[in-house]
Parts: sequence; C-alpha cells; structure tokens
Amino acid sequence: MISRGIARLIISALALIAVAYLLPGITVSSFYIAVITAIILGAVNIFIRPIIFLLTLPINIVTFGLFSFIINGLLLWFVASFIDGFYIDGYISALLGAIILAFFGFIGNWFVKKVSDD
Repeated sequence: MISRGIARLIISALALIAVAYLLPGITVSSFYIAVITAIILGAVNIFIRPIIFLLTLPINIVTFGLFSFIINGLLLWFVASFIDGFYIDGYISALLGAIILAFFGFIGNWFVKKVSDD
C-alpha cells in the first residue's frame, strides 16, 4: 500500500497538471516537473507560509480568512519563479490556480483519508 505522504504528493502533482489544463495562464511541462513543484510547494507551505500567515494575521482576521487565498497565490507565483518548466503568466492566474489547487487538495486529502481508514 502507498503511504499517505506519497499519495498526497501524487495527488498534488496531478492537481497541478489539472490546474495547468484548466487555466491558460499556467503551464506545467511534464509530470516530473509537477512532482518537483509539488515537493517544493509543500516545503514552502511548511516553512514559509506560517511565518507569512502570522505576520498578516490582522489582515486575515479583518477579511475573515480570505487574505489567505492571496498569500497562497503569492506563494504559488513565488515557486513558479524559480522552477523551469512551471510557468505562471501573472498574479491573477496564480490566485485562481491557488484557489483551484486548494479545492483539489481538499478533495484529494479527503479521498486519501477515506481510503486509508478503510
């Protein structure tokens, strides 16, 4: 059986490919690039996102948490800036991509939890 971490990594890579298919402003050149991007995006979400979230906590409270989508879009755009083969046209594409990735991530994590619980 595949571990939860590997399953989530594969789901994240497939979600990145799906986002690139759905949004014309995002390009992923291969599944390998999607896996590398998912790994780096996961590391950024573990190490950098909590610091940024803490620094922007007052704005997040005022916007009822909606500012976190802006943070996610900026982090996605940041990751795309240094990975060859993963390209984002502009911030709007990054923001929409982050929203769709959050949706796919929610569904994927629910699925992994359901499958591993059974």
